[in-house]
Formats: sequence, structure tokens, C-alpha cells
Amino acid sequence: MRALIQRVSEASVSVEGQVIGQCGPGLLVLVCAMQGDDETRAEQLAAKIAKLRIFKDDADKMNRSVLDIGGSALVVSQFTLAADTSRGNRPGFAAAADPATGERLYEHFARALAALGVPTETGSFGADMAVSLINDGPVTIWMDM
Repeated sequence: MRALIQRVSEASVSVEGQVIGQCGPGLLVLVCAMQGDDETRAEQLAAKIAKLRIFKDDADKMNRSVLDIGGSALVVSQFTLAADTSRGNRPGFAAAADPATGERLYEHFARALAALGVPTETGSFGADMAVSLINDGPVTIWMDM
């Protein structure tokens, strides 16, 4: 699984002008299932993100997790995170899981994150979505699991 994690003051995702998910303060997690991924890997990624210490403590150090701050998460599917740009000018996406597997693992990841105690909302898999966010810091972290 691959994720792009952003520490946000707030974030929302809309489909056809209607907000379908939002969070804040907390994490916007763009997530992509890759070829060979399974439910175990989705659960491992959720656990790692829930415990990721990227929020400031009283000494102004990144030492607290989304769980520590009582934050929430917005999880949005993003197969383009699988882009291979090593050849030419048109990215390839062959490394992404097939759509059925991608959707299953995306939903499993979101449920796993919520089960760990992070209030979690989601986008709509495969939909044309508009994501709005206020990146706090900015803090943006790429994670492969």
C-alpha cells in the first residue's frame, strides 16, 4: 500500500459539489493499493499512520500522533500514487491494484484506521472528487508499506 499523508487543519472531499467527507484537525490520507497488497498490509499501514508522530507537543516538537491529539482522518482513494514516470512523459499505472482489489483494500484500510480509534471519513472510490485542505505546517509524508 502507498499513502501520501498530510497534516491538516481541515480537509474535505466533494463529489458533484456535495461534501461527502471531511476532517480536521488531523490527517488527509491519499491511499493507493498496489499489485500484491492484501488486507494485512492495509492494516499495517493503518496502524503505522495512527501512531505516526507528526503533531507538535508542548515543546513544539513533532512528537504526537493523531490519536494523541484526538484528531480525525479523511481517507481518499488515489490510484495515481502508483504512477511510474521513469519513461517518457505519460505516467503508467500498471503497479496499481486492479479496481476491485483497490476498492476492497481502500475500504478495509479506512475501517482499520477507524477501528484503531481515529474518527475516519472517506471519499468515493473511483469518483471524480474535489479535495480541499489546509495543510498544517506544511507537513506531507510519503509512505510505502
